[in-house]
Amino acid sequence: MQFDVYGVGNAIMDLQVHCTDEFLQENNIEKGVMTLTEPEKQQEVLQALSNHAVHYCSGGSAANTIVGLADLGGRAAYAGKTGKDDFGRRYLEEMRDLQIALEVASADGPTGTCVVLITPDAQRTMLTHLGVSATLDATDIHEQDLSRSRYVYIEGYLFAGPSTRRAALKAIDLAQKHHLHIALTVSDPFLVDLCRDDFISLIEGPVDLLFCNEQEAKALTGHVDPIDCAHELHRHCANVALTLGRRGSIIMHEEQLIPIEGVAVEAVDTTGAGDMYAAGVLYGITHGLSWQQAGHLGSHAAAQIVAQLGARLPRRYTHAEIEALLA
Repeated sequence: MQFDVYGVGNAIMDLQVHCTDEFLQENNIEKGVMTLTEPEKQQEVLQALSNHAVHYCSGGSAANTIVGLADLGGRAAYAGKTGKDDFGRRYLEEMRDLQIALEVASADGPTGTCVVLITPDAQRTMLTHLGVSATLDATDIHEQDLSRSRYVYIEGYLFAGPSTRRAALKAIDLAQKHHLHIALTVSDPFLVDLCRDDFISLIEGPVDLLFCNEQEAKALTGHVDPIDCAHELHRHCANVALTLGRRGSIIMHEEQLIPIEGVAVEAVDTTGAGDMYAAGVLYGITHGLSWQQAGHLGSHAAAQIVAQLGARLPRRYTHAEIEALLA
């Protein structure tokens, strides 16, 4: 089987729950970012919100994109490590139901979890315990599946840990060996300070498609205007997709700036919106769409995510539905 994309990332089970801004302040939780924490802190937070419903969904930045690609009709493989527990079994079942190839053996220990706190403005704040996802290593990269893919998609969070960094670099090395395209998503603004050297080296080197949001682009380039950021990144990277929230996105391709419209929706939860945008773009460029059409698809798919709770499309798209959307 040939794959459109081989993704590499942290396999995390998301536990999504609504809260107020006051709750974040009272519990000294920094809003709008991902913070690494321990299971005890997660349970403490969930207990304090026990009168709120919890929504469970297999997640992780690259995993969200890979699932989105599959829901759009693409073919995908994924490298992420789960535990031999209920969350891990549920995670693998969800992936395999979508016919996503996942050849990484489960490990002893807990599956990674992320408590996603959603405030009334639809912003998400993440408290993450990586669990065994942090033990993903170079030996877990399945060369046969990777070699049969058109793109390798790397999650920026991987560069925050030594083991997962080795896995990411192994996937990139194999992609170069097999002459594949390499896409990187920065994942989170805080990672730029932590992993700047890795990111700059990759952007100036093997990566030919960079996904980032406005805050990440500013942190990478030092520029204030997102258009200046896009041009600066494009000096080093063949293709850049820079998201601007409700204002849409910018795609840089062959020295052309392609503006992509935003899609107006009533925001419920922004979790996974950037990941789904990447899924739409990757599906598009691996299925014969122009970069503008691919960005258009990504923008509409992301809007579907923002308008609901959870980082999964409400249903799988048919080819006819995608054609109608593009028309």
